[in-house]
Amino acid sequence: MDTGRRRGAGTAAGPGTPPTLEDVARAAGVSRATVSRVVNGVRNVDPAIALAVRRAVSTTGYVPNRAARSLVTRRSGAVALVVSGAGSASAGERDAFAARVFQDPFFGRAVSGVVRALRPSGVHPVLMLADTAEDRAEVLGYLGQGSADGALLVTTHPRDPLPGMLAQAGLPAVLFARPADGVQLDHVDLRHAEGGALAARHLLARGCERLAVITGPADVPASRERAAGFRRAAAGRVPVAEGDFTLEGGEQAMSSLLARRPDLDGVFAANDLMAQGACLVLREHGRRVPQDVAVVGFDDSSAAEASRPRLTTVRQPVEDMAAEMVRLLLERIASPAAAGPRGVLFSPVLVPRDSA
Repeated sequence: MDTGRRRGAGTAAGPGTPPTLEDVARAAGVSRATVSRVVNGVRNVDPAIALAVRRAVSTTGYVPNRAARSLVTRRSGAVALVVSGAGSASAGERDAFAARVFQDPFFGRAVSGVVRALRPSGVHPVLMLADTAEDRAEVLGYLGQGSADGALLVTTHPRDPLPGMLAQAGLPAVLFARPADGVQLDHVDLRHAEGGALAARHLLARGCERLAVITGPADVPASRERAAGFRRAAAGRVPVAEGDFTLEGGEQAMSSLLARRPDLDGVFAANDLMAQGACLVLREHGRRVPQDVAVVGFDDSSAAEASRPRLTTVRQPVEDMAAEMVRLLLERIASPAAAGPRGVLFSPVLVPRDSA
């Protein structure tokens, strides 16, 4: 079946006439069948030939007929990028959830990594926010009806039911973070405890002796692991204040730590936004960073560069992790019955800057 508008083979495109597969084939120097395989996403095409065809598609301006293509491939050519939570149906809470998503630099990095990784495959992401039961039903219906071929899921809450719902429905999906016990989904994650240990060893190497930790929410596994890795490497009693991964949460936690331990000289915050908030409070209290108090963040997000001083931080390679999610999902879509689930763990790296 032709996936583009067809004219008589061998004719040249005239003014205003849409280019066809034959036009692309002539431009690429290959057969019409080869062009069709590349356009339809068939994988057994030599990479150099596939590149020549994609360039010819761009040069000729050929636009596939996606409806016809979907009949051939039984695929939509889209995947859902779902940012999910576990909120209620309140309109105000839904708006607040969306605001948090778009304000957090982590999600921008994840979206950037997904878009870049999908581009060579010709698959397009569809952003969906799911913080209510109604939202989750919409995601399941969207995928179940074939409007998208699978889901890349970034969840913000450990009690989010959507990963389990996707797994139970047998829908292709990849999760950013290890799934809860019993949930069988492909996933990527970071060695979070190792990252916390990197922060502790860096502060100790600077000569810091009175350390403290600003954690994320206690019910978030990544937050617990980062704090636990830090405390084990610090090998001593370390005061802890809980934040919420926001700048304001970092400010509040830092104020609490100073009230309890005014002589502290080293702080690890479980993300960069909270570390940035900690630096603001330390400055308000007349503490120089890093001369009086050294500060280490986590993520290596845009907040690390925006902070003053610039943050020493533990890098989470979010863009690379997002690209790996795309690879796992496309493989799962191509081979739904392949063994699984598969999990890929990434290693953190310390990025020294000015704050520690």
